[in-house]
Order: sequence, then C-alpha cells, then structure tokens
Amino acid sequence: MSHSVVQLYEALASAPDDRARARVIAEAFERLEERYPHLPDLVTQGHLRETELRLQKEIEQLRGDLTLRIEHLPGEMKADIERSRNSLLLWLIPLMFAQIGAMAALVKLL
Repeated sequence: MSHSVVQLYEALASAPDDRARARVIAEAFERLEERYPHLPDLVTQGHLRETELRLQKEIEQLRGDLTLRIEHLPGEMKADIERSRNSLLLWLIPLMFAQIGAMAALVKLL
C-alpha cells in the first residue's frame, strides 16, 4: 500500500467518533480532487462501449440512407436530363424561327 493510503487508514482508525471519520474521508476526497482535477472526466469501458454502439447504429442508418439515395439516383438524373432538354427546346425553337425570319428579311433586302 502507498504511504497516503496507510495514513488514511491510521486517521480513520484513530478517529474518536463517526463525525471525525466523516471529516477524514471528506478531506481525503478533497485531496484526491486536487491531485486529479480531471477525474470526473474519465471514461469507463462501459461508456466507451455505449458510445461505440451508438455510433455503429448511426453509421448503419447513414449507410441505409445512402444506399436508398444511390438507388434512386439514376431515375433522378434521367428526370433532370429530360427537364433540361425540354427547357432547351423551349428556348431553341423560338430562336430558330426568329433566325429564319431574320434571314428572310435580309434576303428581301438584297
């Protein structure tokens, strides 16, 4: 046993009553907190396992979501291409007629 543990034992054994023993214990905890200020932040194996399981669950959910999105991607891309084609046609057809009209007007002028 270390020296401080022996001192704690002797202080508890020599304490005259419960109140004095409680004070010795409280002082021991105070010294422990002073010596190890980050003690409350320590993580147990149980905490780590719980966090690991939670992360695994989230990873599986994300994997499922990504799989669904990837499966729907070709259909969405086809729909996007179709919308783009239709939008281009809406602009190209009137422009072609305007160009034909402009050429006809130039031919008449010559």
